[in-house]
Amino acid sequence: MKDDLDKYISRRKRRDGKFAGNFESGYQDFKVGVLLRQAREGAGITQEELARRTKTRKSSISRLENHAEDVRLSTIERVAHALGKNLIIQLVEA
Repeated sequence: MKDDLDKYISRRKRRDGKFAGNFESGYQDFKVGVLLRQAREGAGITQEELARRTKTRKSSISRLENHAEDVRLSTIERVAHALGKNLIIQLVEA
């Protein structure tokens, strides 16, 4: 299944320059949201509960999990702490 997805992405990048140019940044935004959702689910709490713990709205948590572009590190850190986690930032070779 992963091979099919990789093939699709490769073909789409070749055909669509805009998609290719925005793919990596979009993927990173998506990945952050997925990691936050997995951490919340792993902690066994709902979006409503996380919103209460972070003093925000459920819609904000949903937006963070589904569209994590341009999110502040302080927001991610607040969510991480509410989930009993620490935020670690790592720089790696491009």
